Amino acid sequence: MPRATSVIAAQHRHDRPVADTVILDYAARSAGEGAVTSVKGRIIEIDLHGGVRLRTDDLLVLDDGALVEVVAAPEPLIEARAADVAALARLAWHLGDRHIAVQLLPNRVRARRDEAVETLLAALGAKVTLIDAPFEPEGGAYAPPMQHHDDHGHGHVHDAHCGHDHSHDHHHGHKHD
Repeated sequence: MPRATSVIAAQHRHDRPVADTVILDYAARSAGEGAVTSVKGRIIEIDLHGGVRLRTDDLLVLDDGALVEVVAAPEPLIEARAADVAALARLAWHLGDRHIAVQLLPNRVRARRDEAVETLLAALGAKVTLIDAPFEPEGGAYAPPMQHHDDHGHGHVHDAHCGHDHSHDHHHGHKHD
């Protein structure tokens, strides 16, 4: 079984030819390990270390050098729209305060479908729609760095959020039950 041990981030793929495609939901793209079935029916072992979260258009590098494109699968989501930017920011703040993964779009936010989240958003005045769509949530300040290979052929860590590798202390000043 072919094994993927590194990733070329979407912004570094430069029209490289792909041998196959995997269509994965958010949980599978966040797992970093496990066996998945490609579009062509191949079983591919994903063995990525360091908490890599795969995104649409990333390339998995297989042990034989072949490249496999990653595509986000549609999944059940809540899409919330608000009256204005301030109200939309308030929705995002409430979701983030509850550590709910969100995808920010120009005039709406998306979260994985959950009845409690749907109720919260409606209570905050959002127009809530249930949809099926690919889910590409924000990584956040504490997201793991993206691992990839570059054109020089050696692997290294790339933090897509701040351009360099460093750690942050995660202190909130509040408690969650």
